[in-house]
Amino acid sequence: MSVVLVVNSGSSSFKYQLLETEDERVLASGLVERIGEETGRIRHTVTFSGAGPAAADAEYSRDVAIPDHTEGFRQMLDAFRTYGPSLSEVPPVAVGHRVVHGGARFFEPTLITPLVEINIDELSALAPLHNPGALQGIRAAEAAFPGLPHVAVFDTAFHQTLPPAAYTYAIDRRLAEAHRIRRYGFHGTSHKFVSEAAARYLDRPLQDLTQIVFHLGNGASVTAIDGGRSVETSMGLTPLEGLVMGTRSGDLDPAVLIQLARRAHLSIDDLDDMLNKRSGLRGLAGVSDMRDIVQRVDDGDPDATLAFEVYLHRLRAYAGAYLAQLGGVDVISFTAGVGENSPRVRAGALETLGFAGVEIDPDRNRARARGIRVISTDASRVVVLVVPTNEELEIARQTMEVVDAL
Repeated sequence: MSVVLVVNSGSSSFKYQLLETEDERVLASGLVERIGEETGRIRHTVTFSGAGPAAADAEYSRDVAIPDHTEGFRQMLDAFRTYGPSLSEVPPVAVGHRVVHGGARFFEPTLITPLVEINIDELSALAPLHNPGALQGIRAAEAAFPGLPHVAVFDTAFHQTLPPAAYTYAIDRRLAEAHRIRRYGFHGTSHKFVSEAAARYLDRPLQDLTQIVFHLGNGASVTAIDGGRSVETSMGLTPLEGLVMGTRSGDLDPAVLIQLARRAHLSIDDLDDMLNKRSGLRGLAGVSDMRDIVQRVDDGDPDATLAFEVYLHRLRAYAGAYLAQLGGVDVISFTAGVGENSPRVRAGALETLGFAGVEIDPDRNRARARGIRVISTDASRVVVLVVPTNEELEIARQTMEVVDAL
């Protein structure tokens, strides 16, 4: 039995999952949060693996001082000892780490070495909100599991197949090269998992399919995939470009920032904060959760109605653009929190694509079910799917690819 511990670290928290990779079963999961605050919290869930319809996962939580990631990993290990499963009975063979930004240096899962850590640190200039936290988690995990291989899985890696015409910005070329300015794309782990899961579900060769995958959560992106390769994606140098998101603006005329700096006297930090934390759905309607937006639309709120229409307008714009880039599409998939759970968003995003052979079945779209499901009609020339994403499983799979090659 091969067990992998998957870690997703931020600056003040980290999530973890212990997965058995042969039957792809989650043994335990948890969240360590409020690191560095006066009181932190750890939540640990043991996944019940026995028989019986009344079985339920066992959840535990406690508040405790967690000054840094190292202490957070000590608390995690204590939770495994106290609540299970015992890591001596199901010892992990490796630790897989999610790293948001790999730049143009990392295009596959990578065994972490001191040189790799230096590179992740240097790439913090491109992802100052993400890479430093990932590096803290890596170093704390290495201290907690010194004898295991540690593997970095990069969100940007799947998009390293983008052609130059897709990743190049039309600015001064020397300046762009000097400062590594280009489109990198994100959510790659999810886009890879979903596109491969869709091909398996349809029992069709991945290399024969053209696909569009909408990853719609608080952060949102869309990717055009040809034969399993990312050929266009909406996020760019950072996760700010592209679709309207919960708190991020998505696409914006750069002159808007110049105008706000000149006329509203906003600093670079002010603009950064506005675009990432006070824009998107929150900026338009005051709330960032799509469930709240839909409820307010039903209540007749004009701000929420406009926000919802802007959100859908951007989805349709990208769907049409990627249809053109691919020359038609075989499969469109929706994933992540909004994509998996909002029939209104799915229907609205595709309602103008009948010309391309896209037909949504209203009953299938509204039906709630677990697992992959078809929401298009039987007559639709394009198969439309809802595909639950599982980034942790994808990280575990890629981690084992590295371990098996050692």
